[in-house]
Amino acid sequence: MSEQAYTADEMMTIAAARMLKNGTVCFVGIGIPSAAANVARLTHAPDVVLIYESGPIGTKPSVLPLSIGDGELSETAETVVSIPEMFAYWLQGGRIDFGFLSAAQIDRFANINTTVIGDYHKPTTRLPGAGGAPEIAASSKEVLITLRQNKRAFVEKLDFMTSGGYFDGGDARKRMGLPGKGPAAVITDLGILTPDHETKELTLTSIHPGVTVEKVTEATGWPLKISPRLTTTVAPTEVELGVLRDLNERTTRAHGQA
Repeated sequence: MSEQAYTADEMMTIAAARMLKNGTVCFVGIGIPSAAANVARLTHAPDVVLIYESGPIGTKPSVLPLSIGDGELSETAETVVSIPEMFAYWLQGGRIDFGFLSAAQIDRFANINTTVIGDYHKPTTRLPGAGGAPEIAASSKEVLITLRQNKRAFVEKLDFMTSGGYFDGGDARKRMGLPGKGPAAVITDLGILTPDHETKELTLTSIHPGVTVEKVTEATGWPLKISPRLTTTVAPTEVELGVLRDLNERTTRAHGQA
């Protein structure tokens, strides 16, 4: 397939979707995480269990939700539980295989910011905030993070730490007593980063087709580590692209944007 046959966002979404195995239980965030999780459900992982923060379990939306409160999620779910049950029984109870998050900023240890850009008391941008992300990051067995890669997002120091990844690296999560393993991968529009086994610093392990290492390092606000076993991400298949585009088109029509 030609490198020009898909967009960078489509590559990111499909690469993220591939990380969900069939039958896994996934706590899904809105935006690209939601698109990726539903592409997985509609392709290689039909039995993936999608859970959203508002309480729907095993939801199978025909269009992407505008928010966690979108009625489409409850209407197509196998069951709906209360938010306290969602967090206490499902998330804190260790029943979530993957938490799927996005962010405005991320640092080298996969800590993320979704709160403010600039000074907390006088921010230049007020972001949506934490929601359930801190608990998802703490208690999910593993975490996947998606965001576009540039120096505004991949920063040396976060303006605010909303949700912890590996904090200051090494065994920080273990010392803090957090139950989840932490971020397994950060999937961007340029490549895939995974934490170093010992230091937990994000390392570029895969670049998307047509992307150079130089482009990725230039888009990162710290000296990015490159894996000596760097691979190239497999390009989207026609089936994957077809499913994603059909889902996006249905969503656009349903929300009255077409």
